[in-house]
Amino acid sequence: MVFSFIKGQFIDVIEWTDDTRDTMVWRFERHGNEIKYGAKLTVREGQAAVFIHEGVLADVFSPGMYMLETNNMPIMTSLQHWDHGFKSPFKSEIYFVNTTRFGDMKWGTKNPIMCRDPEFGPVRIRAFGSYTMRVADPARFMQEIVGTDGEFTADEISLQIRNVLVPEVSRVLASSGIPVLDMAANTADLGKLVATAIAPTVAGYGLTIPEFYFENISLPEEVEKAMDKRTSMGVVGDLNKYAQFSAAEAMTKAAENPGAAGAGMGLGMGLGMGMVMGQQGPWGAAPAAAAPATPQPPAPPPPPVEAVWHIAANGQTTGPFGRATLGQMAGAGTFTRDSMVWTAGQDGWKRASDVAELAQLFTVMPPPPPPGV
Repeated sequence: MVFSFIKGQFIDVIEWTDDTRDTMVWRFERHGNEIKYGAKLTVREGQAAVFIHEGVLADVFSPGMYMLETNNMPIMTSLQHWDHGFKSPFKSEIYFVNTTRFGDMKWGTKNPIMCRDPEFGPVRIRAFGSYTMRVADPARFMQEIVGTDGEFTADEISLQIRNVLVPEVSRVLASSGIPVLDMAANTADLGKLVATAIAPTVAGYGLTIPEFYFENISLPEEVEKAMDKRTSMGVVGDLNKYAQFSAAEAMTKAAENPGAAGAGMGLGMGLGMGMVMGQQGPWGAAPAAAAPATPQPPAPPPPPVEAVWHIAANGQTTGPFGRATLGQMAGAGTFTRDSMVWTAGQDGWKRASDVAELAQLFTVMPPPPPPGV
């Protein structure tokens, strides 16, 4: 901004140099000074100058250099009834409007968008991206958006634009008919559809959306995890061939290390798994054409396990001995009623005569003769 004062009273040069990169409208401050007849107005490329005279939009100047005189201010002349020109100063508010593109404006869906996917059925998706914006009609932009704001930035209108964008994004995605898995390949077309759909609305603000971008279209986390599992299964491919490959790998590893303790077991497990997997269908189930198995009679119950006992004598234990062996020992006199015995599940050592199952061994034999007989 350059101020040149003539006689300390009149503004002679009117211009605006912007270095903020986000200012859309800036009001030329007069500080009580009047605009001189014949003053120089400089409007640079990417700018427009809007004159507001007594609250009414008077003139809009495109890029160029102007001498503010009657012949190039027709609307102002008609407002002031300057039929024969004027030579005196006049008072007007002057707003410079930035008409360049404002890029990297962000947008995003607050809530998921419900869509009917031809493959997955009803799904919820989210989307976000960016867009560019520029002022196409400075006069309408001043009337509809700016008003009397002396300095208007892009951030002040971004929320309002997002409120227009997001409903159109939802409508376009829901009605596009494009499968979710193919949307990433069609983001450019989707962006054009959204930009075209919102063009009439933003034009009412004096704006245009030259570019609209989708940066990401995502599904809920649970759905993405399910798709990852499905992708993993697709990478494995034919499970029969995969099982054969796994069995071959197991055989190769066993052959490379024949002396290992688990080599034989690993080889057997690899071959067994390969045979079982090879007989199963692509999803691990038996083939549909397999003949039903012939029912087999139930196996007989296993025989009961015979109890065995340990014998304690002279601080040492012997055994275990079965009941038949203990009967032979009782007949030989090496196993008596007073022998201390123990078996699994028994609470401590007991005399043989106190164990019902062993006491029977001594009933068929006479007791020892009394002393002195």
